[in-house]
Amino acid sequence: MNIPELSTALANTQLANQVGIAVLDKALENMETVGGSLLEMMDNSMELSVNPNIGSNIDISI
Repeated sequence: MNIPELSTALANTQLANQVGIAVLDKALENMETVGGSLLEMMDNSMELSVNPNIGSNIDISI
């Protein structure tokens, strides 16, 4: 058993795990942002569906 090779392999495995965790963390942050935007968009559309006459008429006087 070669100790330096084993140590290098272990260090590479740990680095790969750390990189994978960092990528997953960024993906989770991105999904939270997208989810928040989606909820905000749905809230806005629900307001229009509850009050369908808002913004549909314009009163103009000259």
